[in-house]
Amino acid sequence: MSTPGESGESGESGEATRPAPLPAPLPATLPGLVAERSVVVCCGSGGVGKTTVSATFALAAARAGRRSCVVTVDPARRLADALGVESLPNTPSEVEGDWPGHLHALMLDSKGTFDDLVQRYARTPEQAEAILANRLYQNLAGALSGTQEYMAMEKLYELVNSGEFDIVVVDTPPTRNALDLLDAPRRLTRFLENRLFRALLVPTRMSLRAVGVATQALLRTISKVAGAEIVQDAVGFFQAFEGMEDGFRSRASAVHELLADPATAYVLVTSARPDAVTEAGFFAEKLAERDVAVAALVVNRIAPSFGDPGGAVAVDSAPELGALEANLAALNALAAREEQAYSGLAAQVAPAPVGRIPLFGQDVHELLGLQRAADQLFS
Repeated sequence: MSTPGESGESGESGEATRPAPLPAPLPATLPGLVAERSVVVCCGSGGVGKTTVSATFALAAARAGRRSCVVTVDPARRLADALGVESLPNTPSEVEGDWPGHLHALMLDSKGTFDDLVQRYARTPEQAEAILANRLYQNLAGALSGTQEYMAMEKLYELVNSGEFDIVVVDTPPTRNALDLLDAPRRLTRFLENRLFRALLVPTRMSLRAVGVATQALLRTISKVAGAEIVQDAVGFFQAFEGMEDGFRSRASAVHELLADPATAYVLVTSARPDAVTEAGFFAEKLAERDVAVAALVVNRIAPSFGDPGGAVAVDSAPELGALEANLAALNALAAREEQAYSGLAAQVAPAPVGRIPLFGQDVHELLGLQRAADQLFS
């Protein structure tokens, strides 16, 4: 008897084969998205309330009875503030509340996540200790380009495969950095397959006397420019790293598959500002180039439309109402302009649903405000 998602046929090895996943249909509503998808990646430019929207999605999932976790790569306190907690660790921390499901949150620690990855793929505890103590590794783990983005995806993969959560929501860096985040698994694979990387591994597999003339010349040149101590750290790092490439490469491939899985939903978050709308449109184009459809568009902090009050009073008969009527007309005109500003973006990502969160009187700094935003977005 086959398990769900597996066929009953067996290959030559006798193991059940899993068919390719079918494309997941776009949800008709935002509540359908948080009820059905297992991964939600929130993307958008800086300053549009992306962290708050990400927390709102996780809260909505908990309200729907699911076990949710929201992850932020932003080192600022925005997510902690939105959830009304003092701080967030690099491991899931539950946020208490009156809902049938469970809401967890964490703030990514890139260095800590990289350390965990090293310990997982090291062949022995001694090898892991040698890498973690290496000064080159300590610098690379925090400063290497793309490390934060890749570790965010590594953390996502870890949470999804832990079996502890029904849905994981990722609050990404601003849009163009989010593209780095989506490309991070490929970049790591390319790094491990790079000729220079492999050349630097050569001295770790044989004595320096046995390496090629070109490699010896390269090491001597680096020693003169950067110092012999740095070269020793580099050789020591690669020597400690030897044998772990396959583990990192296979994990990067698995992370890439997760990002391309139809169950992963990409949600665009924007405000009605022209620059934010343009940035969101740019990201939608890049997703389309990857054959990935936008699952939803959320427009945050939009001016509400108050509509026609019905039966306007003549200004000359009630002059004190003139200023109020002018103010009402100005607010409605602003709402109309903002809707026009993002209408093209909504058409670009159609048939994805569009959610709107009005501009509140103050920023969301506690669960009550987050619940209010969830009411607006998912009611």
